[in-house]
Amino acid sequence: MRIGIFLNYAGGFSETVVELADYERAGADIVFVPEAYTFDAVSQLGYIAAKTERMQIASGIFPLYSRTPALLGMTAAGLDFVSGGRFTLGLGASGPQVIEGWHGVPYDAPIGRAREIIEICRMVWRRDRLAYQGKYYRLPLEGGTGLGKPLKLINHPVRERIPIALAAIGPKNVAVAAELAESWMPIFYLPDKAAAVWGDAVAEGQARRDPALGPLDVIAHATLAIGDDVAGLREHSRPQLALYIGGMGARGRNFYNDLARRFGYEAEAKAIQDAYLDGRKAEAEALVPAELVERTALIGPAGYVAERLAAFRESGVTTLNVTPLAPTHEARVRLIEQVRALAN
Repeated sequence: MRIGIFLNYAGGFSETVVELADYERAGADIVFVPEAYTFDAVSQLGYIAAKTERMQIASGIFPLYSRTPALLGMTAAGLDFVSGGRFTLGLGASGPQVIEGWHGVPYDAPIGRAREIIEICRMVWRRDRLAYQGKYYRLPLEGGTGLGKPLKLINHPVRERIPIALAAIGPKNVAVAAELAESWMPIFYLPDKAAAVWGDAVAEGQARRDPALGPLDVIAHATLAIGDDVAGLREHSRPQLALYIGGMGARGRNFYNDLARRFGYEAEAKAIQDAYLDGRKAEAEALVPAELVERTALIGPAGYVAERLAAFRESGVTTLNVTPLAPTHEARVRLIEQVRALAN
């Protein structure tokens, strides 16, 4: 099982990147850099590539809609080049609030667009001429000046196939990830219910999967704290869970609320959303089910964490992103060392 981390630079970006070298030595295998309506992830990933030696780097995630497919392919090839072949292209649909509100483009057809973007990116990396006739993307552009021509990437990429990780939680999106991507990134991964919620979709995608892609890498995330008196740190997840389940979208159009319902928390999901959208955020956080808070985390004594790690592994997880919860950098490094040893 690979151990990964999400970049969190609350203490300052340059300081965090210096600390990454310690996480790398402690056994972290990959770092994911998020991109929402924040600083772009590309510049940060390039900086991290120059400051690390072994650690894999990944976008976590680039939205499907904010760059053209060719630019996504170029960007991935460039990051793979400056990192010496250590980059993974993390892609995802994001949501209408960000895509239409921040980027000002329609949020439509995430499944079809993901499929076509993956195909075009791989054409870029193979240095094929971009003559592509899809439902959502047509290269060269039809109409316009009429002067567009099929071009191929000038540079020779480090790798002809850069790994792609697709974030997905809906059944159709998950099937596409299992079919086309090297990795699948679900959010709020609950290993005890993963098979019931996603098993059919994963099987459907894998039935169409090209064997050349290799086994599907399943990337999950969990907060991490190990000790006899750390159970209270589980509450750290409540605000984020309440935000996503309650506030990331409107009633009837919140993918994370839908996921909570599919986990079996139908009444709780409705109550959290009602409270959050009414401005009662503290109440929404209190309504997040304790089971969901506990079982999406790795927080407790070493024996308990080892049992939960086994549950993640047995459910199919092959890369585990952790957020170490500790007051000092040294203590967070120690947590990475501990989870690395337990995962081995």
